[in-house]
Amino acid sequence: MPQHPMLSGGRFRLGTFSTNCSSGMTPTKAPERWNNSWDNNLKLAKMLDEAGIDFMLPIARWIGYGGETDFHGGVLETMTWAAGLLAATKNIAVFATIHTAANHPVVVAKQMATIDQIGHGRAGLNIVAGWNKPEYEALGLTLPDDHETRYGYAQEWFDLVRKLWTSDEHFDWDGKYFKAKRVKGDPKPLRGSVPIINAAGSPQGRGFATDNANFLFTPAIDLSRSKVEIQELKDQARAKGREVNVLTFSHVICRPTEAEAQAFLKYTAVDNADTAAVDNLVNLQFAHAHSFPHDLLAQIKHLFAMGHGGFPLVGTPDQVAEGIIKLHDTGFAGTTLSFVDYVEEFPYFRDTVLPKLEAAGIR
Repeated sequence: MPQHPMLSGGRFRLGTFSTNCSSGMTPTKAPERWNNSWDNNLKLAKMLDEAGIDFMLPIARWIGYGGETDFHGGVLETMTWAAGLLAATKNIAVFATIHTAANHPVVVAKQMATIDQIGHGRAGLNIVAGWNKPEYEALGLTLPDDHETRYGYAQEWFDLVRKLWTSDEHFDWDGKYFKAKRVKGDPKPLRGSVPIINAAGSPQGRGFATDNANFLFTPAIDLSRSKVEIQELKDQARAKGREVNVLTFSHVICRPTEAEAQAFLKYTAVDNADTAAVDNLVNLQFAHAHSFPHDLLAQIKHLFAMGHGGFPLVGTPDQVAEGIIKLHDTGFAGTTLSFVDYVEEFPYFRDTVLPKLEAAGIR
């Protein structure tokens, strides 16, 4: 069996993010904003697959962020989304994003093994330990105030998933958070496991990610800071005898001239920003999450209006390629890409930017 598309090294990985959510990564009122229909996702997945893009990563959401557009109010559920896309593609990896609090580990272990069969070994799992309090309330759950409890729960959740993937015998589980009688994982993922992504900002979250994940997902706001952070995370994992790679996310506005790209940025993220949704997004990040450094949050509100806080890749194909090469040189192992309209804008990126990345030797 060939290596998993995410684990065959030697190139800077590129993926897409949040195409299962209404408006993608851009809380804009502009009519061009992303329509997250199944047909659009399928059309995009086939395009990405043919272009050699490495992965697709969804966001799991249960309620939107309000504002005029109710940003992320419409969401395709990620496990069924991944199953459909894996069935329709040949090479690309597709992740399911799963909240530990809302999904039982015995069920998820079997779902992941099933979609890995559907994709002939191309599935991946993005584990979310929980941060969005209104979503917990929507599901009738309580978000623990302390990160220790959230990650203690997530650790036992994943320990049970992993045991189902590795044990050939029936077993009982008598943990703090889960009880299970005579369970067994059959089938298992084709390689015995799947690549794990985890986004973590708090010390407890980083402990969890360096213990369990193949890829840690973190914003790139100040690249000099990122360089240090990536080294620290790799050192932390190596001290545990593990290797982790660090991914980030970026937002692309690529046009033939810089003036055209800047004009589109102003049109989507300034003139037509869904400011109420942006405020809700930033306030929730402040209140319950550590995935963004709090001292930078205030200055990066404009990045949230542009692409949910992603690294800006705005300009000509040369400038966009240069930005991606900078992320590579900082030590990131890859980045997700978002566009205002993925299906409309990806072909230009594919035709103009990808060849430059190949010429630079990072693809």
